[in-house]
This record gives sequence, C-alpha cells and structure tokens, in this order.
Amino acid sequence: MSTEEPSWLDVEEQETWRAMASVLVRFPAALDAQLQRDAGISHFEYQVLAGLSMTEGRTLRMSDLAEFAASSLSRLSHTAKRLEAKGWLTRTPDPSDGRYTLAVLTEAGWDKVAATAPGHVAEVRRLLIDPLTKAQYKQLREIGRRVNGAIGPMSCPSARTT
Repeated sequence: MSTEEPSWLDVEEQETWRAMASVLVRFPAALDAQLQRDAGISHFEYQVLAGLSMTEGRTLRMSDLAEFAASSLSRLSHTAKRLEAKGWLTRTPDPSDGRYTLAVLTEAGWDKVAATAPGHVAEVRRLLIDPLTKAQYKQLREIGRRVNGAIGPMSCPSARTT
C-alpha cells in the first residue's frame, strides 16, 4: 500500500474534470434521445450499424466491432441478436477462421443507416461542431486522440481515429 499523498486536482483542474465528466454523461444521452425519437434505435445500436457500414464488405469480426463500439462482446451479442431480429444484421462464422463470428450489415441495415444518418449528423453538428470554432474542434480532436492514447491502444484498425 502506497503511503504517498495523492496528487489532488487544483481548482482549475477540478473545473476541467467536472466539465468533461458532464459532457461524458450528457452528450451520449442527447445523441441517444435524438436517435430514439427520430429512428427508434439507441445510440449504441446506431454505432454498431454505422460501424459496419464504414467497412469493406460491410463486415467485421464481432470482436473488432465490439472494440469499435467500445463495448463488451456480451453486450454486442445481445444487441446483434435484436438487430438480426429486425433484419439489419446477420452473423456468420468467419470462413478464414471458424473461431470468429462475422457481423454483416444487410441491405435493410444499410437502408436504416442511410435513413438515420442525416438526423444523427445534424444533431452532432448542432451539439458539437456548431458551438465551436474551427480551431476549437481541431483542438478537441487532438485532445480526444491524446486522452484515447493515455487510455491505451486500440487493436481494431477501423476503431482508430488517426
């Protein structure tokens, strides 16, 4: 057990932390509310579908998709089951390595992403891009990259933002 005194946050650091903590809670909730209202899906479900839509063949291993969506494999599996029931996603064994399962975006899933994306992008723009200057959102991008780097590396290439 360490006997060193913790390096407490000073007043300015506390204000920065509280502002960031508030954004970390409120921003995803705002995105989720818009998606639920306009498209009948959660932000997490949209991230899964959109993540697949951005990949070659609209296909990813479930483990890579879980990392992209910042999710446990268990949570993703439950969500994939719901998305399969709606006809938006299928799961199939990976032909190159049967130990893995592939998630594949269906045409209906692609249509759902295409129909949902404009409203989602408008909300992201309203909440994140428009309130900031170009210099501020470039700075925010760099801050996000640094904080993600401090958290640790991402092994899924499609989850990287660099």
